[in-house]
Amino acid sequence: MNLSDSWTPGQQRIERRSAAEAVFHALRTAIENQEIPIGTKLGSEATLAADYGVSRSVIREALRSCAALGLTRTETGRGTFVISHQPTQELVLGSFSSEDLHEARPHIEIPAATLAASRRSEEDLERLSGLIEQMEHEDDPAAWVDLDTAFHAAVALASKNSVFNKVVSDIREAMARQSETVNLVAGRRTPSNEEHRAIYQAIADQNSQAATAAMTAHLSAVQDAVSTIVRSS
Repeated sequence: MNLSDSWTPGQQRIERRSAAEAVFHALRTAIENQEIPIGTKLGSEATLAADYGVSRSVIREALRSCAALGLTRTETGRGTFVISHQPTQELVLGSFSSEDLHEARPHIEIPAATLAASRRSEEDLERLSGLIEQMEHEDDPAAWVDLDTAFHAAVALASKNSVFNKVVSDIREAMARQSETVNLVAGRRTPSNEEHRAIYQAIADQNSQAATAAMTAHLSAVQDAVSTIVRSS
């Protein structure tokens, strides 16, 4: 095969439910059904966007989730290539894996939420409340993911612990990629909104025990979704 050839989906225009979800599932199905051979270069973002009838940002989101599942790899200056017909056994999230996050996040974000409940300022509460409101009314999946990671960063900031704040900042991109993929594959936005509100309410009530429980429940639910994705791979 000539790797310079670019696969495109022809005239498979996508009907909008979540556009990114629809594109992701269309690409994933084509790859897993071996309709696209390993080594094939996918069309450019612009070409895929035109073929599917969506924006380039939707294509980027779908391609990132394909990469997280280990189905594709994007090479700077060359394009995106199919590298496997089967997803990997854990999500690939840039420099980290889903297992890396699973092992680390409870030791960072649970105590951060616990401390935030006793140390938060009115400014912290306004920031968290504003993010909650935006998340609950946001229709754009990519924008919601940005708000999701901003919320977790705001909890760490409210803890007034500079180590937690720095670590969450350092893993924020990986958290975003995990959130993006989990939302596309497992439809976690509405449950996440409810879990985020429970975390916020515990912090607002200065109830450290409830904040601990709420963040624990949220991270457990995220890991359950990741595990479901991996098991179904």
